[in-house]
Amino acid sequence: MSSTRPQMKPYVAAIHAYVPGKSKAADGKPLVKLSANENPLGCSPLALDTLAEAGSPKDYPDPGSTALREAIGALHGIDPARIVCGTGSDELLNLTAQAYAGLGDEVLFSRFSFAVYDIAAKRCGATPVVVPDCDYTADVDALLAAVSENTRVLFIANPNNPTGTFLPRGEIARLHAGLPANVLMVLDQAYAEYLAPEDDDAGLALAAAHDNVLVTRTFSKIYGLAAERIGWATGAPHLVDPLNRIRGPFNVTSSGQRAAVAALRDQDFVAASRAHNTATRARFVGRIEALGNHGLRAVPSEANFVLVEFNGAVTATAALEAIAGGGFAVRHLPELDHCLRITIGTAEQMDTIADLLDTLTGAANAD
Repeated sequence: MSSTRPQMKPYVAAIHAYVPGKSKAADGKPLVKLSANENPLGCSPLALDTLAEAGSPKDYPDPGSTALREAIGALHGIDPARIVCGTGSDELLNLTAQAYAGLGDEVLFSRFSFAVYDIAAKRCGATPVVVPDCDYTADVDALLAAVSENTRVLFIANPNNPTGTFLPRGEIARLHAGLPANVLMVLDQAYAEYLAPEDDDAGLALAAAHDNVLVTRTFSKIYGLAAERIGWATGAPHLVDPLNRIRGPFNVTSSGQRAAVAALRDQDFVAASRAHNTATRARFVGRIEALGNHGLRAVPSEANFVLVEFNGAVTATAALEAIAGGGFAVRHLPELDHCLRITIGTAEQMDTIADLLDTLTGAANAD
């Protein structure tokens, strides 16, 4: 079929570009950004010091991120040869779909999952299959029932974004055990460091023991290095190999590699960030639960954000406007029109947002 100009592939035309969290009001006024799940404590001072060190911009970065892979391996007990680094974990999620799925293949994920999964499937021509959830949580039985002879990749985030829900290790193990050996399970652990160590879902152990499990992680969340775009994945050598074949040859910057290595050395910062998040999230959830008779509900979260439902007289849109009027940007997702995803900021910021919701619902006047 002739055309007067180049035509994009139809599966690319079907992609809705990723929309990042807002940081400004409709009038351009800057807002406190609680819409992108960034760490309110910033990043480790060790990483900051490393970023301040001037490198040579004329030199390409280490193409294999060798020192970074060695540092990750040392911390987690992983052979560095089983690790690949990427431009954030987003790049690795996309590369995984590209390496293992294509036209005629299916990529599975739960409803209300990370938006990149749909993009990753479509950009390689595969068919995304959205599986029903159970109260915002991935349903293992539904996922397994959706597997067909065309299924090639299953994405699951744990904890999940944008809902914050979590599957314990027994459910993750059951999901993997029920998959055919030729289906790749990609366990997206972007928020894993926010879990208490005893609640770990054992994904890294699954990736170490099986031929069809790939785990992805990022330095954008608890490590506070989102601007540097650093992620990593681990799995069997035959899973890592194709990602190395098709990734950008110099995909992680020199400054990002150095900063990530320094951040890994500062596990006290990670522990402090986790403790802050756990305590501040619990306090904020308590404030939301106190508004339950006004139709508000905090979906149980193990991440650094809370998904708040608005099922009463106050709508999510009204709450979004009130929170913006108070100087904060939070996330209102089209597929969750009755909800707001609110990143856990400082204790003072979360109290202010709760106060705004008290006022909006009339709870403040009732006291």
